[in-house]
Amino acid sequence: MTRSRLAAPLLGLSVALLCATPTLAQAPAAPRAAAKAAVSDVLKTPRPKGGEWMGLYLMEKKVGYFFTDVSLVPGRTDQVLAINELVFKATVGNRVSERVHREERIYEAKPGGRLLSFVVQQRGDGGEQRLEGTNTAKGLRVVRKRPGLPDEVLNLPPSAEKVEDADQARVALYRKAKVEGTITDGTDLDNYKVTTTVAPPEARLVRGVKVRLGKAETISEKENVPVVAYVTTEGEMVEVDFGETMKARAEPASVAKRLDVVEVFGLTRIVLPKPLPAEARAVPGRAVLVMTGLPEKFQKETYRQKYVRLPDGQVEVTLLADLPKPANLKPLPVADPNGGANLKATIIVESDNAEIRALARRLVGEEKDAYAAAKKIVTWVAKNLEKDYGASADRASDVLRQMKGDCTEHSLLAVALLRAAGIPARRVDGVVYMVNDDGVPALYWHEWIEAYVGEWTQMDPTFHQLVADATHFGVGEEGNAEITPLIGQLKVVEVRGRTSTPQGR
Repeated sequence: MTRSRLAAPLLGLSVALLCATPTLAQAPAAPRAAAKAAVSDVLKTPRPKGGEWMGLYLMEKKVGYFFTDVSLVPGRTDQVLAINELVFKATVGNRVSERVHREERIYEAKPGGRLLSFVVQQRGDGGEQRLEGTNTAKGLRVVRKRPGLPDEVLNLPPSAEKVEDADQARVALYRKAKVEGTITDGTDLDNYKVTTTVAPPEARLVRGVKVRLGKAETISEKENVPVVAYVTTEGEMVEVDFGETMKARAEPASVAKRLDVVEVFGLTRIVLPKPLPAEARAVPGRAVLVMTGLPEKFQKETYRQKYVRLPDGQVEVTLLADLPKPANLKPLPVADPNGGANLKATIIVESDNAEIRALARRLVGEEKDAYAAAKKIVTWVAKNLEKDYGASADRASDVLRQMKGDCTEHSLLAVALLRAAGIPARRVDGVVYMVNDDGVPALYWHEWIEAYVGEWTQMDPTFHQLVADATHFGVGEEGNAEITPLIGQLKVVEVRGRTSTPQGR
């Protein structure tokens, strides 16, 4: 389990619900609106004045809180300010992981008003940075500021985000109709379609009183997880559900900020009824698990994972590991079978960074075989990055600078180096088998990589596995929040095959 397995998905989900976000961004000057100018429905829908505080709960343990607000910019009638701040804090191993992500966005106040500017500030686990964005019809200009480093300027396509996207849930309830729009993500700066639909109202207990609540479901194409908001007729958002085990609840600020002491390793692990067989650690290798709580959309057969549906909602999952077939291997550079996304340089996977490109060239040298080159890169990352669960970084160049981190940092740097070397690569999210000091065999949330070397092959730079063994069960990609509903729901009820002597990693 790492910082990004929880903090990043929570961040993405909360922003998908209420696009917002820390110091007021200065929007381009605009003419003063007329006194009776039309305003967006986002300003007409009722909401608590001064913003809302919500405690964030994972499996009924409070791991953070967030604050949201949408209102006119002070002193103006033609611009809207949307704020969203997320604080996440938990214990990971013997370290405290704390992440603060705050955004502020300014829009035109008129119906369909465009995004004008934003400021995103991040601090704590993952590093400190500030993104200042200005959006025009010609493009989105973002200045990235980090302590002790020169500013970076990114020139991106213009954002199509509108003021109604600042609070789609309330706008949809106000209109009693579906709302569609676009959000420019505050972490990777890509644009994602976001849709909110209105569901039938529900009666729920709120502070001991049964009330009828409006219900709106928001889905971002990035996260692909339904985020369900429950809102009173007075406009108070009393609860937000991110699946069965993760919820946000309206609380006074003083209560929202009181967090539980949560050790996420133990809280979120999937305990096994017995250890995995020895063959699970071999290559070729195999492991067979019977699971519950695995939705059908996660049961996609691959070269590594096979599924058989059983009675009573159970699923037999066969995990396989094998070397890539020599006849399929290709020379460098390798074309991406998915159209180029797995070779793309992004603000996170900085495969176009000069230092990363130079290191990739040095590591690959004169090697022409893509798999041999990938093994060199993964080996270098495994041997040179210090294993440190308190030293997180959100950008590949930051990982290279600090040379330490957990599985997230190992995977991020490895993918950036692979792409820089001309090898399509992506990160894989899932669980991995481990036996910690308490002797309990379990699956823990983890991240590793997949490289295309003529065929896809999974590799684990954290554990220096040039083929990820059959103790790895992948359920998602690239730190995506789609896996979030599995936390606390996924269970292993049977391990099939001979068992091995418990051992840690």
